[in-house]
Amino acid sequence: MSKTNLTRRGVLKSGAVAGAGVALPTIFTAQSAAAYTNEPTGGSVTLGFNVPQTGPYADEGADELRAYELAVEHLNGGGDGGMMNTFSSKALKGNGILGKKVEYVTGDTQTKSDAARASAKSMIEKDGAVMITGGSSSGVAIAVQGLCQEAGVIFMAGLTHSNDTTGKDKKANGFRHFFNGYMSGAALAPVLKGLYGDDRKAYHLTADYTWGWTQQESIAAATEALGWETVNNVLTPLAATDFSSYIAPVLNSGADVLVLNHYGGNMVNSLTNAVQFGLREKIVNNKDFEIVVPLFSRLMARGAGANIKNIVGSTNWHWSLQDEGSQAFVRSFGTKYGFPPSQAAHTCYVQTLLYADACERAGTFNPCGVAEALEGFEFDGMGNGKTLYRAEDHQCFKDVLVVKGKENPTSEFDLLEVVEVTPASQVTYSPDHPMFAGGQLGSCNPGA
Repeated sequence: MSKTNLTRRGVLKSGAVAGAGVALPTIFTAQSAAAYTNEPTGGSVTLGFNVPQTGPYADEGADELRAYELAVEHLNGGGDGGMMNTFSSKALKGNGILGKKVEYVTGDTQTKSDAARASAKSMIEKDGAVMITGGSSSGVAIAVQGLCQEAGVIFMAGLTHSNDTTGKDKKANGFRHFFNGYMSGAALAPVLKGLYGDDRKAYHLTADYTWGWTQQESIAAATEALGWETVNNVLTPLAATDFSSYIAPVLNSGADVLVLNHYGGNMVNSLTNAVQFGLREKIVNNKDFEIVVPLFSRLMARGAGANIKNIVGSTNWHWSLQDEGSQAFVRSFGTKYGFPPSQAAHTCYVQTLLYADACERAGTFNPCGVAEALEGFEFDGMGNGKTLYRAEDHQCFKDVLVVKGKENPTSEFDLLEVVEVTPASQVTYSPDHPMFAGGQLGSCNPGA
């Protein structure tokens, strides 16, 4: 990876290999039998923030990076401490992690698996990152999670909604704070039934990669259980920007609901095209035609503008939540950046603090000690209510929000209305659920 694609915040870590040729892991120290990849030996520790700085999910990536910078500031004792003050665990002290100042490097995933692996590999091998986090694509998350498992570092997944991330592709070194497609279906189905009834014909447009596939499967299963019929599912390329040719056939399909299994810029463009085709004014099967976006965020709502009004979907978190942790984060983020945080920002901030907290509770940066501290960890005070990191698959279980676009927003940030706070119990599933079958968590790899 070229130096222009990887940015360094702070000084190069002692012992890092920065020369030409094949890079080796920064340190495999022989100081003890318990050595692990990139064991910090100086006064700092390096984290790797791998986000989409270009591509269809770049808006999400920009907010992720803001949140990571804020988390590092708080961990190092700066600012007002944010959710460190409301977090039920009191292990973090504001003096870095285990007394070491937190430094970080960043990379651009480009929303491409190969690019994301390359930047993560460089951060581990050249910059000495002991943990990698970030991304807004499940394809990226699964690829980087596999790399981190092989390299012997912890991966704290960013925005990854595919069932596969903690399903068939789960890894012992990987943890996810974000919810997943199954959870969206479980939260949305009762709300959709209440709004639109149980006799509907749905046409799905689906991003053609792991997230889209499992999102569509989850929503179709949840709505078909209500009595809905899935009349078609058409896959669309992640690189698509004009969805007109995919929208046109919907008009003659007999469907009265369009489900857009799209995210980021894809969703903004496909929803815009659907509105341009007049779908929201149509009456089909004696019913008002409806559009559903199973997963969306304030950033997407801003991009879609007025087209998002009354569109229903699910989200991981929203800045309007009134719990103490959420409002502490909103104050910190708003003070630093001048606007409220997105769900992307919240997710990435929280998982940075969770990683640091696990290191403190374990008394080590060894990924196996950190993993053990995270497995089965229950906590509160970080938004979304009481939360569990399940040991069996490293999936986070917490409350899920059903939202819709506001009819009369009061500002460019007040775009979503929380329709339902779905309790964690309603979206919890068995570790051997068929949608999550086929993979083994395996054993933690310390890398040495």
